[in-house]
Amino acid sequence: MLSPNAYQEAIKTLERWARAYYVFDAPIATDSEYDALYREVVAYETAHPNDISPLSHTQRVGGALLDGFEKAAHLERMWSLEDLFNGDELRAWIKRVAKLAETNDLTFTCEPKFDGASLSLVYDGGVLIRAVTRGNGIEGENVLNNAKAIRAAPLFIDHKELIEIRGETVIYKNEFDAINRVRSQRGEPPFANPRNAASGSLRQFDPKIVAERNLVFLPWGIGRGSLNAKSGFEQMRLIESLGFRAIAMRTLCASAEEIEAAYSDMRQKRGDLDMELDGMVIKLDDLALRDRLGWTIKAPRWAAAYKFPAVEKRTRLISVDWQVGRTGALTPVGGVEAVNIDGATIERVTLHNFDEITRLGVCIGDAITLIRSGDVIPKVIRALSDLRDGTQTPIEKPSKCPSCGAKLFEDGAILKCQNLDCEARLLNSLSHFVSKRALNIDGFGKEIAATLYKAGKIRKIEDIFALNEQSFENLEGFKERRISSLLSAIKAIENSELWRFINALGIERVGEAAAKKLAKLFGDEWDQKTRADYEAIEGFGAETSESIAEFLEINRERIDVLKAIIRPVAPPKAQAAADSRFFGKTVVITGSFALPREAIKAKLETLGAIVSESVSKRTDFLFAGENAGSKLQKAETLGVRVIGWEDFSADVGL
Repeated sequence: MLSPNAYQEAIKTLERWARAYYVFDAPIATDSEYDALYREVVAYETAHPNDISPLSHTQRVGGALLDGFEKAAHLERMWSLEDLFNGDELRAWIKRVAKLAETNDLTFTCEPKFDGASLSLVYDGGVLIRAVTRGNGIEGENVLNNAKAIRAAPLFIDHKELIEIRGETVIYKNEFDAINRVRSQRGEPPFANPRNAASGSLRQFDPKIVAERNLVFLPWGIGRGSLNAKSGFEQMRLIESLGFRAIAMRTLCASAEEIEAAYSDMRQKRGDLDMELDGMVIKLDDLALRDRLGWTIKAPRWAAAYKFPAVEKRTRLISVDWQVGRTGALTPVGGVEAVNIDGATIERVTLHNFDEITRLGVCIGDAITLIRSGDVIPKVIRALSDLRDGTQTPIEKPSKCPSCGAKLFEDGAILKCQNLDCEARLLNSLSHFVSKRALNIDGFGKEIAATLYKAGKIRKIEDIFALNEQSFENLEGFKERRISSLLSAIKAIENSELWRFINALGIERVGEAAAKKLAKLFGDEWDQKTRADYEAIEGFGAETSESIAEFLEINRERIDVLKAIIRPVAPPKAQAAADSRFFGKTVVITGSFALPREAIKAKLETLGAIVSESVSKRTDFLFAGENAGSKLQKAETLGVRVIGWEDFSADVGL
């Protein structure tokens, strides 16, 4: 039997052999050699169960079935990417980046955009301690046990500091076909595409099933932490040197023409690759410049996804329904003869608005061409008028709301129902109001809202809070326990976080991230500000600010009623202006410090500061630590006041 020291060496040997096989496709041991050493490790662990190392390959798959996954916050937000679909959009994006960077001398890293499930692997002391799915970008689910079953995800790396390696979890095409064959034999529905299979596999409650599906982790960047690289290209080389799988077709480009050439090459080769691609990711190569450009409210300004053309299919438009959203906007949704696109059966398509219907010249009964790209709702791109046979009928522009019959208001290209008591508006508003990312009333979904509406118990959002036991009398499916749970859930949203309340209101262009900024920056006075105040918030812009101001003007009384009922709680108030020179000031943090950056940011925000990602003319202070880089240079050029650690720590009492 192995000695304790030999056991530790055997673990390292198995990991080295596994990496050579699964990461580098260059085996350095035979299957029989691996199996023999693995059995020796198992024998040692059986005899010494208290000494089992968490890094042992026996721990990649094992343990009891899970009941569910715990929520886990990302150490840094996992952003989306701006999409580009043609050369004109690419050039416009490059021009915008060059303007922000104040130079045309730019280099870009271009690499495949894999069609899988994003995953963030967190290592501390060199050991894998967390694996978090994308979720909403702010928090996901910790699927550590399942990540350990991914052979190309190292259990330990030669890097002792905390680091968050991000990448895409994918399934090879042949593996995907094999999984679907097995599912069909079991009478289970097949996965629509490899991306769904990868995502579904990560959320399996049995790690052994994850191991059977042979997922592959392909790294594409770093969230929290650093490898002391100056460029993205160098950073990826360093990540791969830690034992992660190398990515083929990564290249450096210095112009739109070079990017187009790399894109064309990738498109031609995508069919020969082992995994699915849906485009190419373009990133500024200079890491300091990335930091300087920062982020919008949704995406980095220094990266974009150049998507491959969507798959086109022909079908027939057989009907058009007008759906009323929670803001009253009408959207025409077409019913089509079922068609399969990239593994998904399509029977509904969006026609956007009546102007789009006119532009397309489409009629009911027309043969049409539609596209579906990624998870985007399928849309019609042309009507094949030459194939008409006389049975087609024009699509009439509605003048009345299909739900309540009220006269429609034309807001540019958008048709709107202005009736706040419209059933469709109310039900959609209710559905959003009670959803998980808004006020999160557990158990209160759209079906319950529809039932209560038809019974005359709800006619406006405020009516939710007037419900009692008697409201559910004679309603099918509502027993005492269910009623009690629902009423308790409604009661529980009192004193909800302010950002949830703002998000629940359903203001156009204001989602969860924007709601959190409003709550953090303005607190209880978030709805008392001007358009200019809102537009000054980083990432908002004129359209979002206009939307907020108009919504508040129209719905002031109803907001006040809901505030009085729910009593939302704002984040902790900042100190008075007399106590802090940072109150109401825009501060940018750059460089490294004695404290984690998040702790410094939190302290500044409690003092009333607005912490921004990038330096501009509106920046009041730059808090600069060691290796401050380009942000310091820009601050000095713009005359922004720069403060160091000693000045800052003395001022705030750290």
